[in-house]
Amino acid sequence: REFESEIRFYSGDDPLDVWDRYVKWTEQSFPQGGKESNLAAILERAVKALKDQQRYYKDPRYLNLWLKFGNFCNEPLDLYSYLHSQGIGTTLALLYITWAEVLEARENFKKADLIFQEGLQRKAEPLDKLQSFHRLFQARVSRQTLLGLEETSDEQDTDLLGAAEPQRISLAELKVRGKKKGRVPINRVGDAIKAPNPTGSFQTLISQQLPSHASFAVFDENSASGPEIPVLTSQPWMAPPAPRAKENELCAGPWNSGKMLTLTFRPQRPRGSASSATEVPYPLPSFTPYVEELAQQQIM
Repeated sequence: REFESEIRFYSGDDPLDVWDRYVKWTEQSFPQGGKESNLAAILERAVKALKDQQRYYKDPRYLNLWLKFGNFCNEPLDLYSYLHSQGIGTTLALLYITWAEVLEARENFKKADLIFQEGLQRKAEPLDKLQSFHRLFQARVSRQTLLGLEETSDEQDTDLLGAAEPQRISLAELKVRGKKKGRVPINRVGDAIKAPNPTGSFQTLISQQLPSHASFAVFDENSASGPEIPVLTSQPWMAPPAPRAKENELCAGPWNSGKMLTLTFRPQRPRGSASSATEVPYPLPSFTPYVEELAQQQIM
């Protein structure tokens, strides 16, 4: 609130100082950034409020606000081109260094070198800092070029020699350059190397793996003299299968009634005709049951 009040009622000769202190205080108070800091909105307000004052075009503080605002843009290269066309920061080395670093990260080394060359021609200040960054940039590009040539020569030597036994690489680090997606290499070694004729190599591999004294023959439907196919013949049952007991059965009913299902006990009926009205007499037992004398006297 103090900064907003100072910006609103400022009457001094250096309004850039208030915005510069406001941005630095926000970065220190919210080091992690985020929506709470509202840093992007503050930077946008600052650069728009001072865009008509050309006396700040060569001021490092004003350029620093623009470059920080470029970190929140979708395409910072467009912002650098706008600054260059408007003449903002064209006499400062920080513009060319930041611009070239973004191009180098995208592997556009030729354009990055042109940006450095333009800054050197304009003698952007501090010139010694710009020259130092340019030399470091040239050393990095030369190192990457040499590494690329060594990798190409190694691949050619491997193709020419070819007799060395290849080794499978596991747990290796993927090398990715620029925006290229890293892909897992598939290194086939030994018998797994792809042959010109995959069918022939597959048959050769099978013939090598199978023993010579194989005890079975492969059926070929086209050959008439091949081995006969075994036919399954039906065999009679020695005894009929035992029927499943059906004494306890579930009574049919609606599933959503909420009532618990009950089990009904249905005793098996004696075998015979169900329509016959005469009861089948049970045979008398072949023994006499024992009855106590006291119980027999009471019954009498």
